[in-house]
Amino acid sequence: MGFFEAALSGLAISDSLFLSYALLEVLTLSTYLLVGFWYAQPLVVTAARDAFWTKRVGDLLLLMAVVVLSSLAGSLNFSDLYEWAQTAELSPLVSTLLGLALIAGPAGKCAQFPLHLWLDEAMEGPNPASVLRNSMVVAGGAYVLYKLQPILALSPVALNALVIMGVMTSVGATLVSIAQIDIKRALSHSTSAYMGLVFLAVGLEQGGVALMLLFTHAIAKALLFMSSGSIIYTTSSQDLTEMGGLWSRMPATTTAFVVGAAGMVTILPLGSFWAMLAWADGLAAISPWVIGVLVLVNGLTALNLTRVFRLVFWGKPQQKTRRAPEVGWQMAVPMVTLTVVNLLVPLMLQQWYLLPAWESVNWYVLALLVSTTLLCVIIGSTIHLHKAWSRSTVFLWRFIQDLLGYDFYIDRVYKTTVVAVVAMLSKVSAWSDRYLVDGLVNLVGFAAIFGGQSLKYSISGQSQGYMLTILIGVSILGFFISWSLGLLDNLPF
Repeated sequence: MGFFEAALSGLAISDSLFLSYALLEVLTLSTYLLVGFWYAQPLVVTAARDAFWTKRVGDLLLLMAVVVLSSLAGSLNFSDLYEWAQTAELSPLVSTLLGLALIAGPAGKCAQFPLHLWLDEAMEGPNPASVLRNSMVVAGGAYVLYKLQPILALSPVALNALVIMGVMTSVGATLVSIAQIDIKRALSHSTSAYMGLVFLAVGLEQGGVALMLLFTHAIAKALLFMSSGSIIYTTSSQDLTEMGGLWSRMPATTTAFVVGAAGMVTILPLGSFWAMLAWADGLAAISPWVIGVLVLVNGLTALNLTRVFRLVFWGKPQQKTRRAPEVGWQMAVPMVTLTVVNLLVPLMLQQWYLLPAWESVNWYVLALLVSTTLLCVIIGSTIHLHKAWSRSTVFLWRFIQDLLGYDFYIDRVYKTTVVAVVAMLSKVSAWSDRYLVDGLVNLVGFAAIFGGQSLKYSISGQSQGYMLTILIGVSILGFFISWSLGLLDNLPF
């Protein structure tokens, strides 16, 4: 954990792209060690491996971009890179490849499509690591992306890629979160969705809004995972279908979850309300379609959090929640403290002069966001949630449930495409290594053995025979050397 936190702290104060890359690598190693903490469980080992290799794909491409930038700009300090970007003249191909490689690293850290499958698997790790990972680690990757924005602006293709990646991840991950029955996975997919909104904001060159959304999301999501950790600790379960009726038994945890959930969506006056309102105000006239994405993600997030709240805290107590006590003060004090911090976020934004003036507020967008939140909260409060339903008996609903529950079957698509191609190439490489490379070496060795075994039968023990053999061999060798050097060309014959 200390290694983990040191890398995050260094990433926040680093002014060098090379140092930032090195710290991202440290975070990748820390993720592997923390996710694989309970190494005796096979699922934990698989999750740690997948998280490590998925991030390595993005980090490798980012390393290529770092090497190219060090050659083009002559420096990897962000201040020097900004000055270089103002006057840089790159060909479209170079700027496109450079921009896409710079995006790959943060995309892996922020669990963005197509490098998004590792985050929900990483929830197999201990809950303190999950709190940091879903609030700070993903924000660290997005912060690096924010600092690279002036360089990314050199490539319109890279900015468009950010927009496409952000829209696909934000909408897709929000839909997937609704179908999860594991409490940590239901919350982790919404992390990918909000990081998708950050990528979308950077792609539209709205860096200030991206930072504001990162700040408000990190505090609210950390509180949600703290409350979920308290639930898991007291019930020894992460299955939402095994919970219920905890609101009267765990009042501090219930309050923390409600405040964290309210901070995630547009409910006045908590933090994310102002971040989304500032974003919507800035883009309502430039890109109206972005408002639709924002409204959809906000509404589905409110629906998912309401569903989780009903399954965990509402209803009749289940076997694992009937005698669940509130957590001890060691866990309650940080959780209650962060609850107060969540409530104070608007005051922080006001002190930093980040709150918009009421005269400049787009009341149409404000009404749209708030009404969407309230509508989805009402829907989530009234739909029937039967805990005994593992899968619906209606074919259409079962198909949709499986499609979202298995993350649109992206892992199976990878297995039939990327993994299958790599496996085929590995078999070809193994065959060529065994039969071509090793076969040639074995052939030489076999020829030497065969020659040695054959020559032993020609041994006579007579020294004149040996001398004659050496003389003939040296003569033939000298003839070929002289012929190759052209020394025999002037002879009369």
